[in-house]
Amino acid sequence: MKNILLVDGYNMIGDWQVLRELRDIDFEAARNRLVELLAEYQAAKGIRVIIVFDAYLVQGKKSQYRQSGVEVIYTAKNETADEHIEKLSNELKGRKIQIHVATSDMTEQNVVFGNGALRKSARELEIEVGIAKKVIEADVQKTNIIRHTGLDVSESVLEKLERIRRGL
Repeated sequence: MKNILLVDGYNMIGDWQVLRELRDIDFEAARNRLVELLAEYQAAKGIRVIIVFDAYLVQGKKSQYRQSGVEVIYTAKNETADEHIEKLSNELKGRKIQIHVATSDMTEQNVVFGNGALRKSARELEIEVGIAKKVIEADVQKTNIIRHTGLDVSESVLEKLERIRRGL
């Protein structure tokens, strides 16, 4: 089954502490960081991620592009991200497709659930992204050990070696 994650971008930026803090300094940087985090998540989970932003703070018409492998959509001037996500969840649904929608907007969650999509709060997605990031970091660390030593060892041996290295 193919999984697609539709994300209300500004909802995540408003709810994730690290993005909220960045938003207060540089709004564009917060959007880019969200895309980077979800690109890693997409790669780790093997799913398709689509981030939808309201046209808020963006000039011009509706736009759609890929950034770091993630699909990014800015809605048309008079269209909300919620409306666009509802439309997408309806258009993309199929027999072998499972759609997940990440938003903390309860009304939006109920509407997309009615369309057959699964709901995910901003907090749930933030936790899942954090877990995926730790898995990626562990894989990179193991790859580096193998590359530098030529040893392909199990996770338990790596953990023991790390404890020895730290003097624990």
